[in-house]
Amino acid sequence: MLPMRKYERPAGLGWGDTLGMAGAALGAHRLRTVLTMLGVVIGIASVMVVTAVGQGVQTATAQQIQNLGTNLLQVQAGAPRVRGISQGAGAAATLTLEDAQAVAIQAPSVQQVAPYLTRQRQVTYGTQNTLTLVNGVDENFWEVRQFQVGAGRVFTPMELDTAQSLVVLGATVARDLFAGESPLGKPVRIQGALYEVIGVMAPKGNTGGFDQDDQVFIPLKNMAGRIVGQNALQGMGLSGFWVQVPGAEEMEAAQFQITNLLRIRHNIFPPQPDDFRINNQMDIISAFTTITGLLTVMVGAIAAISLVVGGIGIMNIMLVSVVERTKEIGIRKAVGATGTAILQQFLAEAVLVSLAGGAVGLILGLGLAWGAAQLLSIPLVLAPGAMVAAVLLSAGVGLVAGVVPAQNAARLDPIVALRSE
Repeated sequence: MLPMRKYERPAGLGWGDTLGMAGAALGAHRLRTVLTMLGVVIGIASVMVVTAVGQGVQTATAQQIQNLGTNLLQVQAGAPRVRGISQGAGAAATLTLEDAQAVAIQAPSVQQVAPYLTRQRQVTYGTQNTLTLVNGVDENFWEVRQFQVGAGRVFTPMELDTAQSLVVLGATVARDLFAGESPLGKPVRIQGALYEVIGVMAPKGNTGGFDQDDQVFIPLKNMAGRIVGQNALQGMGLSGFWVQVPGAEEMEAAQFQITNLLRIRHNIFPPQPDDFRINNQMDIISAFTTITGLLTVMVGAIAAISLVVGGIGIMNIMLVSVVERTKEIGIRKAVGATGTAILQQFLAEAVLVSLAGGAVGLILGLGLAWGAAQLLSIPLVLAPGAMVAAVLLSAGVGLVAGVVPAQNAARLDPIVALRSE
């Protein structure tokens, strides 16, 4: 009697064969595969667009604020107080040129101070006119605020000291008043007085909705004497002054020093409030970045819900596929396929669908992000980490969604499967 030989199962399929079979199975039902991918495509594209737009807005805002100048504090006049009673904003200037000079000399953390006096006035040339901001400035203004001359020049120290009737135009004002011709050397009228145009600023763009090119500049003393008049209780009143600090790490120290110095000069003692305001550029950037970051995360989380929907769609289709292919599964098991091989195939199909959807969604998301950046005029910011995470997330969705259908397929009894119709 011949000895019985132990039955040996055929060797398991490699991953290459498994992926090939999975691809063939998906290709046999192209329309269903495409519809299954759709949820993942929409989810990945939505997350990519929201992330890119959010980061683009943050970058654009930071750039716009930096356009004001680097490491700046803005000290603005508030409402004056007489015997402890506020006189209301605009009643008189609470900051004077002497305050700005004192800050420049006595505050150790201050590098440079640029006082300014501003009013909204009509500027006319011939039959053209525009309502714009007229700023009285000194020689430090251009460097502190990082304004560059596009044509002509700015004021000399002598012209500033003698309050000459000269004006430097912002790019928008020059375009509105002098369409197609050079404004240099031509006279414009401001509040009844003629001012000779000696320069035009290079375009600087918008900051927080304010067009920095829609303004003009005249000597500070001329502004105080001709446009505003004596507007302080004593000395030359200011709308405020810009303070440049050597580095970002000294911003808080400079703000502390300026606050104490001005309170002493204005005879303000606790618990009386300040009659001025100090705006810290870094605080503005930090606050806006925090807000936009939270909004991006929130909207991104909402967009990611479509990924969950896509995963449910994959699971649903794979469950239907298991039922439809019951006989196929039975035949494969009858010829020696293990439950692990069946499990691997169905998991591979789910992951392939999800990865394909993720790839398409990634490409679509990049295109939409570029379009949104062009439409909103913001930088296109693409984080490589986010792109890698999107692909891994899509694979993870397919893997999780395919577990239950794959397990159902692997557990099928081959005899029962072969009897099914």
